[in-house]
Amino acid sequence: MISIEKPNRPLYDLDLLRALLTVVDCGSFTTAAARLHSTQSTISQKVRRLEDMVGHRLLERGSRGVSTTEAGQTLMGYARQMLALNDQLSEALSGAFVTVTVRLGVPEDFTSGRTTQALAGFNRRFPQVKLEVTSGLSSDLMAAYDQGELDLVLVKQRHNTREAVACMPEKTAWVDSAAHPVFHLDPIPLVTFPRRGVYREEIISAVESLGRRWRISFTSSSLSGIQGAVADGMGISLLPRRAVTSDHVELGRAQGLPVIDAFELAILHRPNADDMVRALARVLVDMLAPERRPRLQLDI
Repeated sequence: MISIEKPNRPLYDLDLLRALLTVVDCGSFTTAAARLHSTQSTISQKVRRLEDMVGHRLLERGSRGVSTTEAGQTLMGYARQMLALNDQLSEALSGAFVTVTVRLGVPEDFTSGRTTQALAGFNRRFPQVKLEVTSGLSSDLMAAYDQGELDLVLVKQRHNTREAVACMPEKTAWVDSAAHPVFHLDPIPLVTFPRRGVYREEIISAVESLGRRWRISFTSSSLSGIQGAVADGMGISLLPRRAVTSDHVELGRAQGLPVIDAFELAILHRPNADDMVRALARVLVDMLAPERRPRLQLDI
């Protein structure tokens, strides 16, 4: 096999490129030298070295200052890109860009509104932190947390199921459709989360305690899916009180349904969590109870 050697190509010195651009931008060698904190002769030498590398004259000197030749104009476009990339690389390596990632897990009903506002505030305070937010069923979030896939989780759990850094009671409400109520039907249609979802057992137990027959008419792992199914008359359900909308009508003691207070919101992170994880945990605590602090169980 015959090897053909490519001619050596010059490696352009960024310092020489910066000198050329500054001369063109300033319109003179004297002004460029002052801007670069150098001397006029040094700047002239740098431009000549660059011209020797290129093999073309780059600047024309006249009574009205300097102007670029055709070759100089071509070089300037590439020079600006090379210097811009150099600056971006310097910023990235100096830590000006993202340096820390915090992986947060939250239930679906905490993916908008106050939560995004709180996360945006945290991001403005700590711009070096990249947030990776995962939403889903609390059971799935806890499984991901236990497997080391999440650094911090906000989950719904039965009281004191897992030791947490902060806990707060989760208020719930029984809901039916405002437009197409179904509580009077026999059997009562139920809208629930899947088997591993919260509230499912409480819904079934409460209806059975009334001596009523029931059937599960709709299941979804999505809170918005549950909300919509109830609103459209597919069944009654138990929801976080904050998830009740104008399309729902609340049920309760008048219908014989009990108050369900078996659940709490819990914030969990590992004892050796870094400072940014702990800082985000404090943001979640403040978000959950702006007027009344949650019960703190561990130092965060």
